[in-house]
Amino acid sequence: MAGALWAGKESRKIVSRIVVEGDLVLQTPAHFGNGDTDELVDMPLLVDPLDSRTPLLTGASVTGALRSYLRERERGYGQRADNESASVLLFGALKDNKNNNEEGEQSSLIVEDALGKNFGIEIRNGVVIDPKSRTSREDRLFDLELWQAGTTFPLRFELVIREGDDEVKLKQALATALEGFNDGSITLGARKRRGYGRVHVPGWRVKIYDLTTPEGLLDWIENGDKPLDDVDPVSDIKTALGVEELLPDKRRFLRLSATFSLDGSLLIRSGSGQDDRGPDIVHLHARQADGSIKPVLSGTSVAGALRARALKIANTIANGDRAWKLVEEMFGPEIKQGVVPRSSRVTAHETAIENARTDLVQNRVSIDRFTSGAREIALFNEQPAFGGDDTVLTLEVRLLNPQVHEIGLLLLLLKDLWTGDLPLGGEVSVGRGRLKGERATLTLQRDGADQEWKIVANGQGLTVDDRARGVLEQFVSALTKYLKEGWYETGD
Repeated sequence: MAGALWAGKESRKIVSRIVVEGDLVLQTPAHFGNGDTDELVDMPLLVDPLDSRTPLLTGASVTGALRSYLRERERGYGQRADNESASVLLFGALKDNKNNNEEGEQSSLIVEDALGKNFGIEIRNGVVIDPKSRTSREDRLFDLELWQAGTTFPLRFELVIREGDDEVKLKQALATALEGFNDGSITLGARKRRGYGRVHVPGWRVKIYDLTTPEGLLDWIENGDKPLDDVDPVSDIKTALGVEELLPDKRRFLRLSATFSLDGSLLIRSGSGQDDRGPDIVHLHARQADGSIKPVLSGTSVAGALRARALKIANTIANGDRAWKLVEEMFGPEIKQGVVPRSSRVTAHETAIENARTDLVQNRVSIDRFTSGAREIALFNEQPAFGGDDTVLTLEVRLLNPQVHEIGLLLLLLKDLWTGDLPLGGEVSVGRGRLKGERATLTLQRDGADQEWKIVANGQGLTVDDRARGVLEQFVSALTKYLKEGWYETGD
């Protein structure tokens, strides 16, 4: 029986193999977990078992991300793939557990594990915030390990072309999937909708082995497992694979990119002080992809503040079940017993704060409420990020499958950030974390086309195109109708 599998009629009849390599570079910290906890952190990292220190990015993780992105791009968010889908053509069909006769198909794409280089580890603390008191909830503090930005993983893919396969469609599907690494659509690891795991591949190396010729077959036997060090990298994956066009993008999302200046100071606490002689509290810094260390505004801080304020706005318009339902549909339900988890449709990116002062230390003391004097053993110092005339930061938020009223809520959140009414980070009660809006761009993608609206501060007010002003006002009106009357418009 084993011999029959290698017979000419039963073999896969592979006619060529296309090898694609590229160095994946983390643009923000990423967590590739091992599924366990240890005595040091709640969420440790997955490492090479041979040396227990080298980062390991499994081929299964990369494959899952590529397949999901390709399906979403081709069908839209939340849609299932069928047997005619490019994701099925490239990755094979899923096994149908309802029909025993459907065993699925083997993937045409082989994805190898990758071991990281130029790596470093940082630890982030997380906490669940009570939306009413805006303070941390008891027993909800956790920490996780992250691979620092700049960590590099050498990716290697092998596309198998069989006799009778549509090579053009397979290469188009592969090029479309790999393009997701460079347009910000594919993120890897845990909490990727909170700014972690953004990646970029600066160049691709491609080599085709023609197994129908003696030269190509011998080249594959001798060099098929060797890195493509002698191949010049190409930045555009379409050019590298010889593909004319990518698959059309049928995803629907709203992308908000807003630039702010820092009005005062910002303090997002890192895990601890710098050292035994440094300040007690230091603003969060992170290594960037270029190796520099900069103060950052974390995606978790942005998303937490947006969620709490969204609930407050919704309850102000119409207090009731619709307010909770709206926030949970956008940001996901609260994780608790008896509730089915669901991922957030709001993605908040981590961003670096440019040109901030981080070398100034403030001394503070706790005051006794009864004596109005300094409390004993309550002197502490802090090192926040201070804003100057040229201090700027850019927030990027994306809402998947947006409804008309949900866009209205996002606009009201932008307004509160713009005017400084919604501060970010810690110690907001003493004036920290307030931003001043400078410019914002909202891009709505649907049906393969983009609609764009721009808002710019001109010193005396806001500059908004007259046509855009009416459209944006309709979004906010739709929010009021939905919360008060249950009126609902999909915007399709």
